[in-house]
Amino acid sequence: MRPDKHQKPKIRRKAIKIVGDTSRVITRLHLVDDRSRISKIINRIVDLSESAAENLLAQIMIEFSERHEDIAHVFERHFNAVKGSFPRNAVPSDVQRALVGAYFTMEYAIESAALFNPSIVPHPDQGHLKKGSLRFVMSLRATGEGHVSSIVFRSGILDRHNRVFFDPISDFVETPDLQLDPFYKRNVFQRKLNEMGGSNEISAHILGQLSEDFNYNELLEKIGMLREKPQFFESIQNRTFEVMCWLADSNYEVRFHADHRISERVIFPVSKNESRGIEDARFVQFFDDNQEVTYYATYTAYNGFTILPQLIETKDFIKFKVITLNGKAVQNKGMALFPRKIGGRYVMLSRQDGENNHIMFSDNIHFWQEAQIIQEPEYPWEFIQIGNCGSPLETDEGWVVLTHGVGPMRKYCIGAMLLDLENPTKVIARLEDPLLAPREEEREGYVPNVVYTCGAIIHNNDLVIPYGMSDIRTGIAVVEVKELINCMHAVAQ
Repeated sequence: MRPDKHQKPKIRRKAIKIVGDTSRVITRLHLVDDRSRISKIINRIVDLSESAAENLLAQIMIEFSERHEDIAHVFERHFNAVKGSFPRNAVPSDVQRALVGAYFTMEYAIESAALFNPSIVPHPDQGHLKKGSLRFVMSLRATGEGHVSSIVFRSGILDRHNRVFFDPISDFVETPDLQLDPFYKRNVFQRKLNEMGGSNEISAHILGQLSEDFNYNELLEKIGMLREKPQFFESIQNRTFEVMCWLADSNYEVRFHADHRISERVIFPVSKNESRGIEDARFVQFFDDNQEVTYYATYTAYNGFTILPQLIETKDFIKFKVITLNGKAVQNKGMALFPRKIGGRYVMLSRQDGENNHIMFSDNIHFWQEAQIIQEPEYPWEFIQIGNCGSPLETDEGWVVLTHGVGPMRKYCIGAMLLDLENPTKVIARLEDPLLAPREEEREGYVPNVVYTCGAIIHNNDLVIPYGMSDIRTGIAVVEVKELINCMHAVAQ
């Protein structure tokens, strides 16, 4: 595999561009910074006359009911979040409940700042398609006010010529009610506590009172009992409670309406560890040993100070389970799961040191302990750092891996390498030059001079690459897989 020095794969950019829509808004709980003001605000609402309250609510419904599919449900949910501050012995009317909910609700334009860093996978439903076509799901990182990131979705079809046809985008955006993980495995919970350094005699005491499968409320009940009747130093108890609740809160489920379009679904930060954003989800269609499909996505949770690697699991893009990843090998960003086990083990690409491409293996998808370097910066366009650009794609010749490299002036380019199918620690070949570099019209944005993807797809012998442009919008490029591999240079072993 030694092509002519000047031979480069011909990459074709699609004319289509995916940009954010400021009209796509969700509702969020809106609490004032000084929580003591909550009761004052509620008292002002309560002091309104019945007719004034009714007229005010009617005006709110006129303005906002058509912007959200069930605004009354949102108001009730947000009323429940602050009802502890309602005047004692007062029974709120339905109008007062709705008004209180409205005052503690805000709209948030999820795509107002940017829509970028996409990944693409086959849709779970491939029925009723023309020959040679593929239905897909594309995830994107959406950012709004304060640059808080969330995950949004688009769907569409690649036809036999790899023309892209997106499904219509809904006018509504749905944020589902949070369902904290209904059941935890005690041994897994204990192991995760150990990894976090939060395991001690207090956690052992609490977990010892729980069954092998326990739910969130049962955990809180045992913590509450120990809080009321302390058996250990209270300061140590409280720190242990905090760690255990932090872990429990980081594992949750969200469920969307099955009859709504996928473009209505948004996974917005809900736990404290992701309060500042859900970054760069890398989705993969994973086949288990029985060839059953589960979609996984690794992403980075960010709270403004630290990052935490998380794993999303779904079968249908309706119900999503969010789980923490643990182990000393998952302490950085940019992890990408292989689409199947290799040698009976899960395999994942990762970045441990902010500089090199690593690979790691595990018997348990939740725990990753060891990693090894498989690729270091070699060419000028990647001297600063390299990393993966999504999950590897299987071909007869090997695993095609898109990479990113950072060069002078913090310019991000997309490259590619080929890994051995059964021994993916072995790099067979790689491109010497970038496959995709930012063009002049792609250089301007929130973070200039960047092209980046979180996952591509192979269809009809082409590699289809959705990619972010300077952290603000998204495009699509296509390259023939065979030509891409033939243009790679063999790596000396």
